[in-house]
Amino acid sequence: MQSAAAQRAAQDGGAAASAGATGTADAAADADSGGENTLIVEAGTGTGKTYAYLVPAMLWGGKVIVSTGTKHLQDQLFQRDIPTVRDALAVPVSVAMLKGRANYLCHYYLQRTADNGRLPSRQETSYLQEIVRFAKLTRTGDKAELASVPETAAVWSMVTSTRDNCLGQECPHYKECFVMQARREAQQADLVVVNHHLFFADIMLRDTGMAELLPTANTVIFDEAHQLPETATLFFGETLSTAQLLELARDSVAEGLGHARDALDWVKLGAALERAARDVRLTFKEDSLRVSVGQLPDDHPLFAALDVLQRELDALANALGGQAERAESLGACLRRARELQDLLAGWTAAPDSSERVERNPDAGAGSGGDAREPADPNEKVRWIEVFSHTVQLHETPLSVAPIFAKQRAGVPRAWVFTSATLSVRGDFTHYAAQMGLNARRSMTLPSPFDYETQGLLYVPRNLPQPSSPTFTDAVFDAALPAIEAAGGGVFMLCTTLRAVDRIAMKLRDTIEARGWNMPLLVQGDASRTELLERFRAYGNAILVGSQSFWEGVDVRGDALSLVVIDKLPFAPPDDPVLSARLDALTKKGLSPFAVHQLPQAVITLKQGAGRLIRAETDRGVLMICDTRLVDKPYGRRIWQSLPPFKRTREMDVVREFFAERTPRV
Repeated sequence: MQSAAAQRAAQDGGAAASAGATGTADAAADADSGGENTLIVEAGTGTGKTYAYLVPAMLWGGKVIVSTGTKHLQDQLFQRDIPTVRDALAVPVSVAMLKGRANYLCHYYLQRTADNGRLPSRQETSYLQEIVRFAKLTRTGDKAELASVPETAAVWSMVTSTRDNCLGQECPHYKECFVMQARREAQQADLVVVNHHLFFADIMLRDTGMAELLPTANTVIFDEAHQLPETATLFFGETLSTAQLLELARDSVAEGLGHARDALDWVKLGAALERAARDVRLTFKEDSLRVSVGQLPDDHPLFAALDVLQRELDALANALGGQAERAESLGACLRRARELQDLLAGWTAAPDSSERVERNPDAGAGSGGDAREPADPNEKVRWIEVFSHTVQLHETPLSVAPIFAKQRAGVPRAWVFTSATLSVRGDFTHYAAQMGLNARRSMTLPSPFDYETQGLLYVPRNLPQPSSPTFTDAVFDAALPAIEAAGGGVFMLCTTLRAVDRIAMKLRDTIEARGWNMPLLVQGDASRTELLERFRAYGNAILVGSQSFWEGVDVRGDALSLVVIDKLPFAPPDDPVLSARLDALTKKGLSPFAVHQLPQAVITLKQGAGRLIRAETDRGVLMICDTRLVDKPYGRRIWQSLPPFKRTREMDVVREFFAERTPRV
């Protein structure tokens, strides 16, 4: 007997499920015959996209990998959507979920931390006690099951393993290892749910269990596929962080004192490496910075600090090399040290080859999104990212397309890429070029929502250009009447953290001065999850946030009826990777704006706009405070990619729209 939810699920996909089933089945059949095996699907909100790919995935047979953009959606699929569809179809499909190793408790490091007893605060000690109790009860070891310990708690890094410090088969707890248990279950399952970070980490590191999974898969489905270019860029490059060196120093001292105390002065060796790593951070006065190597002067103190860091790392590696046979944990530290030596050597070598991108006039010709010529997988940009306490050294490919295409080659299988935002007015060229895909087989499945009735696009008049120093204040002034008319239930989505802070400050003053009964929630005041829970619970709150709230947020009903976007989300051209990609397009004779910046801004804006209408009964206003949407020739291309709301430039029309709805309780 099917449950009511299961029966609804069988119907809920509607046209999307039918089209998705047909497309997926066709792609799978083509894969078997060596034909075109890739399907790109843009499925609007409300199409039943998830059911659309789950139904054929379960009916078609064979092993299926579903990859999501976030762990939140991964959990939702595994715990809610997949069981619902499986019940509706009444098919005997076995399902497993696989996350990165940092999500699973490690028995070895939990015991070491508990025995050590040194934690930075009483709160962390209390968390550790909860984790110890949890470890005795959990079947999976997934830290998501222990909601009482925040994901940001420092103790988690002490009781989970990393690729660097895992002891592997030499671990005394190997047979009970939660990571290995999850991998075994995934290996045996018909349908495996992973996330994009895990998928790409494996391609590059062979450390997630995917190495065994992917060769056996008949179908790979990427949900939230618009995130893939950024995730792939992250993993197809190489990163060296001073945090890795600090962790190596800490672990080497602990293991050295535990297994070879008599051999060397481990504390002195560790302290020297720690000091050298911290000195690298001190070469930058800025609190935060992203800069390419080519932008630094030849005499920048970073380079001398890296030479010292290399020397101290070599000293520790030599010490570990002489003692590694005394314990597997010392051997693991040695392997980490050697990997870090290799990464660091590329940064301390002579700079003549470090700036291939800037000095090669033909660098990365196809990197920015033009599909007419293949990109060179060897073209990379080297850049530095400075945080409050650490420095990261990055080497990033200009294009992920040739690398991903190579990884997809070989065993025939179906590849499905789906999201609500992949195209620009139905054109998938930009996305396909970014990922090295053939856009020949692509489809757009429109949303069933009545956008003309349910929504209104409002672009105020007489606003300054976004480059104006008065722009953020003008956005605030323009938004106030709309916020008042809405009576709360507002997302203020900003493109910069500076704008978030400015608008939040002015809103606090205004809410107090006018006596509005609208709770104010601001990014940074609490975790993203907690802020969204409060937003839904209040029902009339104002939430001010930036990038992290532009996507993956589902708030239905009157709790969200106004989305304000300050300006078109063009990526800042001073980003080192973007800058290199734009330079490469210019040298190719292409327009960086038309080929890369505009399509990417459209996709990002569609994500932000997609927060507004999430159900057939939702009504709301999308307010975009950037007159370029109307005044510039490219503006039409942008708003034609948005949901087909009615459009206005008059505040009175906005007031009338809100006056027509059922009054708030």
